[in-house]
Amino acid sequence: MPRYANMLAEGMRKKDHEVEIWTAKRYFHKIPGPDFMKKWLGYLDQFILFPVEVKMKLIKCSSNTLYVFADHALGPWISLVSKRPFVVHCHDFLAQRSALGEIPENATKVSGKLYQKLIRKGYKKGVNFISVSEKTRQDLHSFLNFEPRLSKVVYNGLNQDFKPGNIEKARKELGKKLNLELRSGFILHVGGNQFYKNRKGVIEIYDAWRKISAKDLPLLMIGSVPTKELMALKENSHYSKSIFFLSDISDEYLRLSYQGAFLLLFPSLEEGFGWPIAEAMASGCPVITTGEAPMTEVGGNACNYIPRMPKDLDLIKSWARYCAKIVHEVTDMPLEKREKLIADGIEYAKRFDSNIALEKIESIYKEVHQMHQI
Repeated sequence: MPRYANMLAEGMRKKDHEVEIWTAKRYFHKIPGPDFMKKWLGYLDQFILFPVEVKMKLIKCSSNTLYVFADHALGPWISLVSKRPFVVHCHDFLAQRSALGEIPENATKVSGKLYQKLIRKGYKKGVNFISVSEKTRQDLHSFLNFEPRLSKVVYNGLNQDFKPGNIEKARKELGKKLNLELRSGFILHVGGNQFYKNRKGVIEIYDAWRKISAKDLPLLMIGSVPTKELMALKENSHYSKSIFFLSDISDEYLRLSYQGAFLLLFPSLEEGFGWPIAEAMASGCPVITTGEAPMTEVGGNACNYIPRMPKDLDLIKSWARYCAKIVHEVTDMPLEKREKLIADGIEYAKRFDSNIALEKIESIYKEVHQMHQI
């Protein structure tokens, strides 16, 4: 969210708007103590000191000020400006849905349920919303007990210069950086350890694909340092030596990874948007992802789709074998058909231009401001 907030701030400044970013400063959090105390000390900064700071700033704010919440998870602080013009950005409602038991793969503790209830109470004070996908907008409306005055979808704009490159050069440079043999290409996954990124499913599909394919392509998994459970899954794989977890990858090498990959395998369970899908397509990398919204919104007709991984553990192996056939179809696709798929992806990804997104967002901000003046 800090990156998204900064993107909004810089974008609006370039359009000659005066922008300030308000966020809780660390006071109590800096007090020396055990790690488990840091969380609670941070809450003092957020829920005690920050509201006081905001109220003091509001005294000096012009009546022409528009207040923007970069994420609906900032709901607990919406009441501070509820009588002023404000807009709430919505990215995903996974935590909200999990807290209500709608996503069994992500059980929520009692404390988490209470916190999500507090967030929900806050954003329901809003009447103006911007969602990153139609799926997110639908989820928002399912939680509201009223029809919002304004609720629009603005797809995320890519925040880096993702574009096709020289495939051989990308593989050579990346291979040299990682000390890996990548000249024939590789299967790519980009995502952290969040449950919905489904990194376990990626390995299951890769294992099943290797059993039916003559190709010996490694699997590069870019993201967070793997969990012990994920490492165990890798070690138990027959193709363990071909599976690589890559953390702390720079933006430059992330772009090279997309350019050099044979395909992006992205079997997410849930998403608010699905950045890697758009990034890969813009980079000329074919995508295989889950055939459910919002992945289908972001991928359109330019992706290959697989079913969502089943909740029943007994069905995962058969699901992986089915998905492996789709991977096999893409990796063995005739060159002409592959080039058409790549071209379609590049064209479709033009929808996710950051300048277009900022233009739409600015237009909505102006609309909200004008409605409040009436």
